[in-house]
Amino acid sequence: MLKQTNNIFLIVILAIISLTTISALIIQYWLGHEPCKLCLYERIPYFLSMLLIIKIIFIKKYEKITLLILFLVFMSSTVLAFYHFGIEQGFFKESLVCTAGNLSETLTKEEILKQLSQNTISCKDVSFRIFRFSLAAINTIFSISLSVIFIRLFINYEKN
Repeated sequence: MLKQTNNIFLIVILAIISLTTISALIIQYWLGHEPCKLCLYERIPYFLSMLLIIKIIFIKKYEKITLLILFLVFMSSTVLAFYHFGIEQGFFKESLVCTAGNLSETLTKEEILKQLSQNTISCKDVSFRIFRFSLAAINTIFSISLSVIFIRLFINYEKN
């Protein structure tokens, strides 16, 4: 069982993650900066982590394994955010994830031309920066930090 101080720490992390997610939605809907597909995929770990942290706070079963899952969620978030950052910086080329529409359906020639004519957001274009950092760069740093926090909570679980 986690100590009360760790529960407070998790509540603070939950608040920060929630504010981060709300900020992304404000940037999209209020400020009008459309996200690329990778930006949308990068939100998934945040939504998932909010649910897992709420689970730890209210349901006191399987806390240690949930901390490990949170570590893995943010490690995958780190990889995804770094990949996005690498595309922005030209380290990696845009993949099919960034450019393709719905690949599960068979498209006619006209539908393909229609998709190509639509103004899709490129994963390499940075439309919004905070202190000269792209949101993918900030997400990379943030995800690494959260990975370290959750693996330390996992490792020190028995000591708490």
